[in-house]
Amino acid sequence: MAATLPRPSPGRPRVAGDAREVVTDRDRRSDVLTVTDRGRAGVAGYPGERGLLLAAPGGYGGRVRDPNLTRSAAGQLSPERRATDLRRLRAERFDVLIIGGGVTGAGAALDAASRGLKVALVEARDYAAGTSSRSSKLIHGGLRYLEQLEFHLVHEALTERGLLATRLAPHLVRPVPILVPLPAGGSLRDLPARAFRRAYYGAGVAAYDAFAGIFGGGRGMPLHRHLTREGARRIFPSLRADSLAGAIRYYDGQVDDARLVVTLARTAASLGATVVTSARAVGLIRQAREVTGVRVRDLEAAPGSPDAEFEVHARVVIGATGVWSDDMSQMLNDVGLRPGIRVRASKGVHLVVPRSAITGETGLILRTPSSVLFVIPWGGHWIIGTTDTDWRLDRSHPAASARDIQYLLDQVNTVLDRPLTTADIEGVYAGLRPLLAGEADSTSKLSREHAVFEPMLGLLLVAGGKYTTYRVMASDVVDRAAHRLGGVRPSRTADLPLLGADGYPAMWRDRADLARRHGVPVGVVEHLLERYGTMTRELLALIDADPLQASPLAGAPEYLAAEVTYAARAEGALHLEDVLTRRTRISFETTHRGLESAGHTAELMGAVLGWDAATREREVAHYRARVEAERESQLMPDDATADAARLGAPDVRGFAADRGVDGDSVELPTSTH
Repeated sequence: MAATLPRPSPGRPRVAGDAREVVTDRDRRSDVLTVTDRGRAGVAGYPGERGLLLAAPGGYGGRVRDPNLTRSAAGQLSPERRATDLRRLRAERFDVLIIGGGVTGAGAALDAASRGLKVALVEARDYAAGTSSRSSKLIHGGLRYLEQLEFHLVHEALTERGLLATRLAPHLVRPVPILVPLPAGGSLRDLPARAFRRAYYGAGVAAYDAFAGIFGGGRGMPLHRHLTREGARRIFPSLRADSLAGAIRYYDGQVDDARLVVTLARTAASLGATVVTSARAVGLIRQAREVTGVRVRDLEAAPGSPDAEFEVHARVVIGATGVWSDDMSQMLNDVGLRPGIRVRASKGVHLVVPRSAITGETGLILRTPSSVLFVIPWGGHWIIGTTDTDWRLDRSHPAASARDIQYLLDQVNTVLDRPLTTADIEGVYAGLRPLLAGEADSTSKLSREHAVFEPMLGLLLVAGGKYTTYRVMASDVVDRAAHRLGGVRPSRTADLPLLGADGYPAMWRDRADLARRHGVPVGVVEHLLERYGTMTRELLALIDADPLQASPLAGAPEYLAAEVTYAARAEGALHLEDVLTRRTRISFETTHRGLESAGHTAELMGAVLGWDAATREREVAHYRARVEAERESQLMPDDATADAARLGAPDVRGFAADRGVDGDSVELPTSTH
């Protein structure tokens, strides 16, 4: 079951009517997302769970949402919703079309939709399928950026951390304590050096807390504390006593990165955005020297279907494609444009080991020769990462090599009393950070800032940045789009709780009553609340209707069958790996990497998606091939051989790699469905 950590205080909500509706002073302002005086549709009264209206005419094609429909219901990404949204993509012209369903793209869709714009988002694979599901699972201000004197980055990130932890997503972002171990010296002569290190690191952490208090928009995190060697080992017994002079404990935010992205996409959908996965942009549509849309390929369409490829028209196209940004740029080559943006991919590898392998109550942050290393508690596991190395190979499936794994083990073992070995590893995952390219040889020295470019009229590209500041990136690029469109309100997302946040404090407080009413253990309700917030009611309703939905998932008893059903019914999951890798994290939390859960998961998904026996078998076979390829890659000595091994498994969505740009220049295999 998910670990219970100290909770932030998410604002001061007042429960009105029932626990599903929260009214704050902010809700009562006359200027909260009302219809604009320029005639563009807006949203009235959005913070409540009920009563959200989409004004008409104007944005959203003149539709008005039923005021009795909850935000969550309006944001359900069901199979029927995907079919409807595909029809909208073909038939309508949008104000903004976003390419990319990572955290920045989903954040941009939400930002634009909350301003009343008519929004569409297309994603080639699944929400958060790239970088946004493979992070260190931290929402942090970047403590090391203080040392680099990048105060503006720390200010920006701590502001976003405070908003997420206290207002926007308190059900998904919670405090995690982290120790900064202070290394021991060898003799009395080292006492001044030890004193300097404590003062130096202490000043840095104190400044971090001060920034959070001044700029953090509601701290949401406890203050730091200095610890002696004995105090540090009491809360982290696995630290080697001979290498430790003491420690400093501070707090940052922890998040399930993939769940946050899905929640962003659903919140955008609840405001009328059209969001479709397995929809790959294969070319730009232009009139003269202006981009007016995108050619899209539906990777779930039947082979040879006339509906497999179609055009989507929009007044502005936004590329939020992360490490694929250069592909967007290359689409302009035939008109001789140089977009002025270049992104380098930096590979970050993480190991997952069982909680029993290390004895400790907090996380760790360690300095390494090239960067920093985190050891973060993750429910019944530890996440250890990350590496920071240049990657020029396949971007869809970055591979961890044996060298990466050994590097992480060597680094963490410098401070542990019982060294970890490969036998301790439950899971491994690798992701790519999109860094704005510069002159530095090392990717660890490249900028974590972001930039917005307009290489051609009607086309905006946003790149760089970090997960924590996704909302700022989204706001910046939509601001540029708004300037082009005219008559658009400023960003509202700093005051817009994500789905599941409304009424969350009251529901957490009353979790025992909720468990009793539905006949499930309190631990089950806590687990669901920390993943779905107030949308937990919907999963409990599934269990009420069918008690078998309360059954543990085969091979992963900490998850419920209801979570798989809900992923397919409401969260846009189309394939087995969507659930085992992103809606849950079974693919790296179990030693079998999800293989023992695949059959049961396919049965549950198939009941929602209409899979026959052959389709279920094909999904399991695809997933098995993926796991086997990943395991083989992790035995390879270097990046080149690891990449070759990982590419041995075809992509379930019908294209083997994202090496091509335009559909006319690359032969793609047909979809498996």
